[in-house]
Amino acid sequence: MLKGFSTILVKELKELIRDPKIIIGMIVIPLIMFPVLGLVLGYAVETAQEQAQKATIVVINNDGGNWSNRFINLLNTTINVNVVNNITPEQVLAQDLLAKNNSTQFIEIPAGFSTNMTQHTEGNLNITAAINTYSVFSGGSVFSEIGSSTITNFVSGFNRYIAPNVVYTTPSTIIKGEIQTGVDPSTLSSLLLSQSIVLPITIMILLTYAMQIAATSVAMEKEEKTLETLLTLPVDRFAILMGKLSSSICVAGVGALAYMIGYNYLMGSFMIGIQAGTSIDLVKLGLVPSPFGYLLLGISLFVTLLSGLALAVIMSAFSEDVRGAQSLIGYIYPLIFIPTFALMYLDINTLPLALRTVFFAIPYSQPIIASKAVIMGDYATVIFGIIYVAAFTIVIMYIASRLFATEKILTAKLKFKGLKGFRKARTEQPEQ
Repeated sequence: MLKGFSTILVKELKELIRDPKIIIGMIVIPLIMFPVLGLVLGYAVETAQEQAQKATIVVINNDGGNWSNRFINLLNTTINVNVVNNITPEQVLAQDLLAKNNSTQFIEIPAGFSTNMTQHTEGNLNITAAINTYSVFSGGSVFSEIGSSTITNFVSGFNRYIAPNVVYTTPSTIIKGEIQTGVDPSTLSSLLLSQSIVLPITIMILLTYAMQIAATSVAMEKEEKTLETLLTLPVDRFAILMGKLSSSICVAGVGALAYMIGYNYLMGSFMIGIQAGTSIDLVKLGLVPSPFGYLLLGISLFVTLLSGLALAVIMSAFSEDVRGAQSLIGYIYPLIFIPTFALMYLDINTLPLALRTVFFAIPYSQPIIASKAVIMGDYATVIFGIIYVAAFTIVIMYIASRLFATEKILTAKLKFKGLKGFRKARTEQPEQ
């Protein structure tokens, strides 16, 4: 056994445990962050289920026979139904019937449904009946298919009640207000789900890495006592701040550019895989960002990185060394991790207003929101997010400039008097 190993181990453990910043960052924050994330996801699931139960399903009855009425009556025992007779699916969209009924899907019972059902029940088992389902695609999330699964389960129950496999569904998807016949919304959401997971994780890694670089730059100056010398030089202090931020901005800019190149390659590989495995063409469906969308996404990521870097510089100014700066930066991570993991699985447009406002208010959720918005062509949301984060960045940079303009940049420390007082009291207790 290594001589003195246990002594060194105990010494290092005591030093780490006695540092309140490490205790809070490594233990307290995870114990708070993950339960909060669990509550958000659980609340989102419950809300989606409640909305699916309360929503009214628009049913287009183009058959008018006994079996179609029977189908509608049974459906009405499960879901609220609004029946519209003898119109086309395009007229449903033109009349805005989905919005009026707080629904994202509708069913069409085509002409001949009752005739086919009658023939099947009379012994001609080769005859089946079809119903057409239409669902609005809003960007893709794990919980977006809860409503459509209700219709699928009902059709399965109807088949068990009448005859096996007598009714089958033909799904279609409404994308950006246009009906895409034969495109299964479940398959489409599953295809885009991998993208919804990869992009937020990439953004999260890029943000945390860039903030660590900026924090280390200032903390190293304080730890090595070179910041005092730097501040005594005949150089404007704001120039020192901008120099440090500019170097980090260069790194952030390269990171944003690398992200966009990697994202473009990912989408290209993704298209090849989809075309080889399914008949869905995302380019034809308009679910690939345009050049303008790529530009907006890059700007959104850049201004978010800039705000994170400025905040990291401020946080690191309250540390005494590099380890302390990294611990303080860890306090910001929940504002990155919670939106990242939540928006992987949730469609922000389907969330309640209060929860949606919280996510929009967190600056570091904006690139993730933008990555989904550019696919749907919702450029207004992306532009609003860029303006919001830019304003937030200006405020943070102003605070940083004021901090560098005074001697507080040398003396500022974040103290936890309660924890230190408790530790001091424990050390001063006489041995029994």
